[in-house]
Amino acid sequence: MYCLILKTQLKPNSFEAFMAAMRINAAASVRDEPGCLAFDVLRDRSDPDLLYLYEVYTDEAAFEAHMLTAHFLASRPVVNPLIVSQEVIEADVLALNPARS
Repeated sequence: MYCLILKTQLKPNSFEAFMAAMRINAAASVRDEPGCLAFDVLRDRSDPDLLYLYEVYTDEAAFEAHMLTAHFLASRPVVNPLIVSQEVIEADVLALNPARS
């Protein structure tokens, strides 16, 4: 399995707008994409403008397909201007919560 962890620093006061778009993208990803096994959005407890996206796909091809979906493409013009910086970690999933697989 293929995993992305995105450390996302938002502009101040951008959280609500970011989450409005991200909730739609995350929900549609796990609901409509058979290759998306998890899409979680986490908020740092010490910095309310620091978020982490945790995404798990069956493989890299499933992630590539995700980036072509209507919900992903619709989210980009909304969220991109709200992001100060983003760091991406690519990883291989070695064990996944059995409730998710």
